[in-house]
Amino acid sequence: MKPIINKPNRWITLSAALVSCLILFQENSFAQDSTAVTTETEAPAKAKPVRNTFQSIWIIDNQTVMVPVKGTLEMDIMHRFGVVKNGFQDFWGFFAPSNIRLGVNYVPIKKLNVGIGITKASLLWDLNAKYSIITQTKGKWPVSVSYYADVAHDTRKDPDNTLFKYQSQRFSFFNQLIIARKVTNKLSLQVAPSISHQNSVNGYYTKNDSTGQVIFKNMKFDHFAIAFSGRYKLTTVTSLMINYDQPITKHASQNPNPNLSFGFEFNTSSHSFQLFMGNYSLLSPQRNNLFNTNAPFGYTDVNGVKVKGGQFLIGFNITRLWNY
Repeated sequence: MKPIINKPNRWITLSAALVSCLILFQENSFAQDSTAVTTETEAPAKAKPVRNTFQSIWIIDNQTVMVPVKGTLEMDIMHRFGVVKNGFQDFWGFFAPSNIRLGVNYVPIKKLNVGIGITKASLLWDLNAKYSIITQTKGKWPVSVSYYADVAHDTRKDPDNTLFKYQSQRFSFFNQLIIARKVTNKLSLQVAPSISHQNSVNGYYTKNDSTGQVIFKNMKFDHFAIAFSGRYKLTTVTSLMINYDQPITKHASQNPNPNLSFGFEFNTSSHSFQLFMGNYSLLSPQRNNLFNTNAPFGYTDVNGVKVKGGQFLIGFNITRLWNY
């Protein structure tokens, strides 16, 4: 068995083939007056799409189905402190090493949101885009559906090529289909299957003696996961948020942990402030799904050491909107 670090994979352009069509059949009945000589029918009012399923493009660490109106410019500040379990030693994570992401998004055309951001960890630059495919409309579409994609580039210095041998190894990708429904004026629910891809993995390869086939023994290049999110409005400007991310792909080792997060959202016409606790800290969707070592419950294996769950951290998101 020969260890190979950062085995390069060929360039892959990922496409999420996850679209699931929901068609709602509705029977139309027309009343007719038997005593009338002629029947008049009024044209039904045109159904309007549901608005404000979510107030922000973010629900903690995940994107929502929302795409702002055309001409909207948004700035994001995202911050994650350290885990709270050390208590007063690092003041419940506030004085521990933190992670920060700064991002800017713009809606150049209707239904399309594009953005760029940089994250403190690994000096990770990302480009992202989200397109609204379907908007929930009474009598037509029971849900809203959006597609989200992200490509990230690790820009850390690597003068002796110990981290990366090829430039392509610095890239990672994320594709997600977001399906949401505004159940009532207060409750919105969302489910979002995703696939994350890393161009470089750390692991072991071995050759099968009988077939000569090379078999990968550690992490895989592709990782499937699913996220469940919900928001409940407590007042016109305050909401309760909850989110759960479940890994699906099983790796030979270094299996990522699920994420459980919950908190509050405070909104104005142009601001959104989210304060919460959760397990994700990497501020990149593909890295959160691939490499989360903070466990919400049970035990997890971190570098060969069994660590008890309950590894929550405090975080916040601030978004500011301008419309041009």
